[in-house]
Amino acid sequence: MTSPKPSPEATSDPTGTKPLRADARRNRERILAAAEAVFAEKGPSASTDEVAAHAGVAIGTVFKHFPTKQALLQAIMKDLLARLTQEVDTLATDDAPGEALFTFITRMVEQAAQKRTVVGLLAETGIDLQVADSVQLLREGIEALLTRSQQAGTVREDIHLDEVIALLTGLCQGALHAGWDRDLQRRTLAIVFEGLRPFEARGGAAGTYS
Repeated sequence: MTSPKPSPEATSDPTGTKPLRADARRNRERILAAAEAVFAEKGPSASTDEVAAHAGVAIGTVFKHFPTKQALLQAIMKDLLARLTQEVDTLATDDAPGEALFTFITRMVEQAAQKRTVVGLLAETGIDLQVADSVQLLREGIEALLTRSQQAGTVREDIHLDEVIALLTGLCQGALHAGWDRDLQRRTLAIVFEGLRPFEARGGAAGTYS
């Protein structure tokens, strides 16, 4: 889940220095959204033609933005990291500090499971994306979420950032490599969240989450 370094291939501007026009930017966003959906549905057999059809653009438009399938896959991961960065920043200032950390961990695990195909295809091209690296890039934001949750009394005071990072890395690794379905994500996270909450805030017997 680590984002590769920005590449000139990932934009319609070969130099990577000029901002995209509004229409080109919209097309790029549509292509990326379509690629995520197509790869999630079709798996490794998904083609660039299918991405173009799903996005409602010509195949030439796809190649204009992403000359190779590898460039498209890299852009998907780069875009995901940007969205997660924005999300952690938003959660750090929203009106529900008590649930912010749990919401973000859930989102990270969900995205790890969904991006299994993309990460696997990149690995076939020699690009090994490390979950731990991506989590570390979000470390400062995760620390803010942990602090807010502890101040709100929904996470134990004795929980440290390194422990949260370790848990999140392990959860994302499992979801990514084993392709956890939504039910397994829900049940696993319920157990983890129960352990993070103060005793007085826990939701009853373990059977509640079975």
